[in-house]
Amino acid sequence: MRTFDFDLFVIGGGSGGVRAARMAAQRGARVALAECAELGGTCVNVGCIPKKLYSYAAGYAESFEEAPGYGWTLDGPPRFDWRRLKANRAREIARLNGVYRGLLEGAGVTLIQGWACLADAHTVQIGEKKHTARHILVATGGMPFVPELKGREHVVVSDAMFDLDPFPERLLVVGGGYIACEFASIFNGLGAKVTQLYRGPHLLNGFDEDVRQFLAKEMGRAGVDIRVNSEIGMITRQESGLCALSSRGVRTEADVILYATGRVPNTQGLGLEAAGVELDPRGGVVVDAHYRSSVPSILAVGDVSTTQQLTPVALAEAMVVVDMLFGQGPRELDYEFTPTAVFTHPNIGTCGYTEAEARAKFGKVRVFSSEFKALRHTLSQSGERTFMKLVVEQATDRVVGLHMVGPDAGEVVQGFAVAMRAGATKRVFDSTIGIHPTVAEEFVTMREPMPG
Repeated sequence: MRTFDFDLFVIGGGSGGVRAARMAAQRGARVALAECAELGGTCVNVGCIPKKLYSYAAGYAESFEEAPGYGWTLDGPPRFDWRRLKANRAREIARLNGVYRGLLEGAGVTLIQGWACLADAHTVQIGEKKHTARHILVATGGMPFVPELKGREHVVVSDAMFDLDPFPERLLVVGGGYIACEFASIFNGLGAKVTQLYRGPHLLNGFDEDVRQFLAKEMGRAGVDIRVNSEIGMITRQESGLCALSSRGVRTEADVILYATGRVPNTQGLGLEAAGVELDPRGGVVVDAHYRSSVPSILAVGDVSTTQQLTPVALAEAMVVVDMLFGQGPRELDYEFTPTAVFTHPNIGTCGYTEAEARAKFGKVRVFSSEFKALRHTLSQSGERTFMKLVVEQATDRVVGLHMVGPDAGEVVQGFAVAMRAGATKRVFDSTIGIHPTVAEEFVTMREPMPG
């Protein structure tokens, strides 16, 4: 029988890779993990964590504006220190990097710094050294995609937004997905003049239509200049800053132009094709229900292979792999009713099917929705409104879609996701006592379905 240096070799130190390496090592496997950058991957370093920290920062601007309605008097306008925010964020991310390292070393994982690529089905090469492993897990995540266009060298991607210098007075965001909307909201809240361009007719493809339209209206109310059906033809640098020229001839000037036009699997330079691993048209690793690639000894989890690019999904997939290789055997992950949030201002929280998806899958559905001004804003003088929606399968009375645009939507929807996973019906929702006064109670007090 062939002997190997390791039982599992993980390429990539992001959320999925770290979880798989740590849990496999705790079960007695000999594990190595290779990472060429800081531990934690996109989420910790240039994604979820710093983005939400900056979202909190933007939220204070809203609170300052609302405070007088609650009797508070501020001595002069509040001042925002971009450099202090960046420094504080960097310190927290460095702390988290250390936490990840400590968890891995504490579990007995061998950490290797450097770029790893596959030499064959059981061999990973880093520099001049080769390491063999019975199983290899690719968990290298994704990377921002920028289309080819004249002046492409003048744009930045989302990874660069946390350390811009200086703070952009004028920001142009190109894209209509959740990353584009989040950064547009955040920098608008921090004081930048934000314009958001999207080539399609509506923001946030894949989300419920009512949610998409409501969020665009609220972002516009907050000050984001949203322009749909608009595509950039070229970008030039001028004395006054950057200038984006649309295909219709409209000029938009900005200090920074962010292209948030999607992400692609990070598979280039890994030697996957040479090792015989099949890739899909986007460059992602093709895997089966147990995350094995076309080469049985090579597996992949997270954004490098999945269609649901969410940190908790990568963590869940990693545990399926660990259980299969070093646990109780194969099992399949159920992706239905995966909750998610978008940290725009206001937030989006969603779980289950959109109304259109539900009608296509279940046939007849009942739809309940509510739009209102939250209690907080009765005194704050803010015009922000909240939107909530339930989609119910008519044949079974099961709640199959739950959507919210409003304060702390992610926190609210997480609990309801548990109920939906358990198969809760509208009748169960209706019989549940609400917590008053809260925004969340609206989900258990909607009684009249929408016509049609």
